[in-house]
Amino acid sequence: MPASKSAHGSARRPAHKSNSHGHMNRTRFAELFMEELKDIYWAEKNLLKAIPKMQKATTSDELTYALDEHLEETKHHVMRLEEIFEIMGKKPQTKKCEAMEGLMMEAQVFLDDTEADSMVRDAGIIISMQKIEHYEIASYGCLRTLANVMGHADVAELLEQTLEEEKHTDSLLTEIAESTVNEEAAAE
Repeated sequence: MPASKSAHGSARRPAHKSNSHGHMNRTRFAELFMEELKDIYWAEKNLLKAIPKMQKATTSDELTYALDEHLEETKHHVMRLEEIFEIMGKKPQTKKCEAMEGLMMEAQVFLDDTEADSMVRDAGIIISMQKIEHYEIASYGCLRTLANVMGHADVAELLEQTLEEEKHTDSLLTEIAESTVNEEAAAE
């Protein structure tokens, strides 16, 4: 396959071919994967503390149940990540996830600034959780893709399981918001 020309007229290598630094790039690529794995591991472990705080602040039984269900799933996400570290021959290790810390801080500020036992608070909790879910969906989707590129189908499969659970939680939160919470919050 001939090399294509970029907008500047220089030849680009096809994406599937490796350059002379192929081994180094694979190492850097694996390092990227491990750094992102540490990041989401930190996020999941910290969500184990954040979800119960949000759950205690809810008014809607449906939202309380959804958060309880997601807390249990999050425990499994942590275990899956630990299994992935083991498969990769690494000790489970966290790296502070600045993005998730920011999302959790934003959720806490919202809880502090809203009235208890209100559907407005529940609407805000759903918004906060969906922001978190979208971050996790992006992280797990990217990690799954990286694992596949590295030839770790077993790791990619574990990441896919978590990705699907995160997508399910996001859909469930949307359903709760649209079926009751948003309208009741708007009426307060």
